Amino acid sequence: MNSLTDDIGISAWKEQMFLSHSALLAKSCQAAMELAKHDSETQNLAYKYGKHMSMSHKLNVDIQPFVKENSNDSVAFSLNSAPVVLHQEVVGREAWIKQIEKAQIKGNLIDYTMLQDAIKAGKGVTSAIDLCRFHGNRALEALECFPPSEARSALENIVYAVTRFL
Repeated sequence: MNSLTDDIGISAWKEQMFLSHSALLAKSCQAAMELAKHDSETQNLAYKYGKHMSMSHKLNVDIQPFVKENSNDSVAFSLNSAPVVLHQEVVGREAWIKQIEKAQIKGNLIDYTMLQDAIKAGKGVTSAIDLCRFHGNRALEALECFPPSEARSALENIVYAVTRFL
């Protein structure tokens, strides 16, 4: 059973996501500022924007199976996604494993709708949305030093798009 879901907290999840997703975008934003001959403070702010925007985007992707309008459709989701990790933190590892076992149909086949309902009923989804908005706000803060422009507005709009949940 342990092979289906990792026993990690949100701090470890964030570290994994930074290394696998956010570091690339953060370094790319920083490098773009370096190529444009901006000072190290501006490069650092660009790095922060890339890091936080990427984290916000990854959280948004993880949250989608839990907030889509067509929630009647059972959507497979990662048992190591942010809402699941946050749910596991609240209910505890043992209770989470029991929920997975209860949702097992045959062998490793899982009733994702049952798990999805359990996660939606808990705090995992709302906590993930809060975390998504936190990182979005940090990305927007990193942009405040730049003068208003079409480019800045476009970067702000990216953040607004990934932090909006209907």
